[in-house]
Amino acid sequence: MRHQVPKSEPADSDTEAAISRELLARVRAAITQSDGLLPFDRFMELALYAPGLGYYVAGAQKFGPSGDFVTAPEISPLFGRCLAAQCAEALERLGGGDVFEIGAGSGALATHILAQLEAIDSLPERYRILEPSPDLQERQRVRLRAALPKLVERCEWLSDFPQHFRGVVVANEVLDAMPVHRFRIGEHGEILEVFVTNQAGSLAEIAATPRSPGLSEAVGSLIASGFAQMPGYGSEINLRLAPWLAGLAESLSAGLVLLVDYGYPRAAYYQPDRGMGTLMCHRRHQANDQPYRDLGLQDITAHVDFTAVAEAALEAGLTLDGFTTQAQFLIGCGIDQLMTHGVDSLDQALGAKQLLLPSAMGERFKVIGLSKGISGPWRGFLVRDLSDRL
Repeated sequence: MRHQVPKSEPADSDTEAAISRELLARVRAAITQSDGLLPFDRFMELALYAPGLGYYVAGAQKFGPSGDFVTAPEISPLFGRCLAAQCAEALERLGGGDVFEIGAGSGALATHILAQLEAIDSLPERYRILEPSPDLQERQRVRLRAALPKLVERCEWLSDFPQHFRGVVVANEVLDAMPVHRFRIGEHGEILEVFVTNQAGSLAEIAATPRSPGLSEAVGSLIASGFAQMPGYGSEINLRLAPWLAGLAESLSAGLVLLVDYGYPRAAYYQPDRGMGTLMCHRRHQANDQPYRDLGLQDITAHVDFTAVAEAALEAGLTLDGFTTQAQFLIGCGIDQLMTHGVDSLDQALGAKQLLLPSAMGERFKVIGLSKGISGPWRGFLVRDLSDRL
């Protein structure tokens, strides 16, 4: 789940209202083109990424106290400094290389990783960023230029995975923002797909016979494994994950991949009492479960099935090198030593607690390590490796 902080709710601006209306028209047109039934993953893709209109590309402030949610790099620089320690270990084992961050958000994580790598004399040859939003790209450039003027020339913005990449891949809260399919189990045990449709002038959802390729087979596999069996049970499934990981693996010559996000192993994700799924929306530091309101103005996310991540990674030729909680990963990367020498204010101490406490981000967020052409063990997974739970 996104980390929320209390915040008052300003009124929508005229620009925001115009964006929402135009995006609604775009969604309605897509529904018409889909014979009245738009698969939910396509709706989510439009809501988040429609050019010039989607939540992540329309230009509004998203991250930090003045945005809609706060991620770990905004909470404390200790998060990036710990990731830098893991990057340094991998780069040393590789004999050099680059760092590649996917979805760099506000640029805070890139800033903290680069600053720490410079401090420990382990700078990568290049820091490469894949960011689909032109607005966020510019915000990242401004932040890096202000904080690290001597290092910004090492940074490179990409439009796709780099080819023959050698180094460390970092993705913090990227998988939860991938469009997902939604499904339900009918009253007779049949598999149904959730679609978005027009109903009485508003967007609504309806469950019907699946149309999306591979959805029935994927949900059928869950059912065969003992999950999602009760009539009325509903959840999400990410059919885009395997192709995404396959593309990442193909681009990687040798390196370590670190994916940080909130989620569960499959047995916990699809447990019987989670029959409404995990889909959640975030706006102005408030969570809600209404994806069809405030189009383009709110984030839409779903938790990550880390078993699916591991399976897709292995199928793509990657090696599973570790899986643990964020707290255990940060401890393995030396957060206690960094706190001893680098926390000199109450705000910094509170930020560190948010990263580590089980009731905050410490156990809700997980880290999975994948590799190719290089082997562990890695310090971030030495304290406690939970790979056997996948």
